[in-house]
Amino acid sequence: MAQATYSIRALVLRKTKLNESDLICTFLAEDGSQIRAVAKGARKPTSSFASRLELFSIDDLLLAKGRNLDSVKEARLVEGFDPLRISLEHTACASSCVEFLDRVSQLGLKSPMLFALAQATFTHMSASDTRKAIQLTAAFLLKALSYAGVRPSLAHCVSCGEDTTGYLEDANRMMHISYIEGGVVCDACHAGSDTVIVPAPMLSWAHSLLHATLDQIDDFVVDDDVSFALLRFCQTWARTHFSINLKSLNFLFTCALA
Repeated sequence: MAQATYSIRALVLRKTKLNESDLICTFLAEDGSQIRAVAKGARKPTSSFASRLELFSIDDLLLAKGRNLDSVKEARLVEGFDPLRISLEHTACASSCVEFLDRVSQLGLKSPMLFALAQATFTHMSASDTRKAIQLTAAFLLKALSYAGVRPSLAHCVSCGEDTTGYLEDANRMMHISYIEGGVVCDACHAGSDTVIVPAPMLSWAHSLLHATLDQIDDFVVDDDVSFALLRFCQTWARTHFSINLKSLNFLFTCALA
């Protein structure tokens, strides 16, 4: 009996070796759900899959239903994002994005904004220098956290609802933030909350990146120290709310610019 097949457009998130010649590929489908499938013979030098199933690539796939895992029958490269594999820093930035998507996306759970965000981010990142790529990674993680349901509250106190946007504009101010409670805590409420103190300018940039389009973010100039502080903020946020530690971010922190 012939296997039932279906077509999807998907982003390659992860590849895992399976025996001597096959791969298990983890994809983010265009609808935001996660799909895992076997690409038979993909590790052979002569396989057509080798160049079409690279990490960060977007492919049009023909998949066949399987008992445990589906299998890749055909793959047509749509976007390769080759510049993301040229620079070590670019690769680390893109790897942080797909690692997050791999950890938060789920089988059968649709979230199309995640796919659209990843595609747009990689398009901008491919045309960026290293510093801008790090800035885009911070923007991606902040937006992806929001789409995943754990958006940081930066404009209002999570305890009493006080508007805190005025505090964000004070370059010399330090602010209280509670990772557990989900955002900033005003001066009147912090005594009863589990908070840490962070610079207001960092939270101001987080607020800006969260709400700006990627085209607008291309024109932003964020100091390297602030960009890495934002990445550490995202790392802690992901660890607190998803119990995940993004190893790609840890590697990025060891690069020369960190």
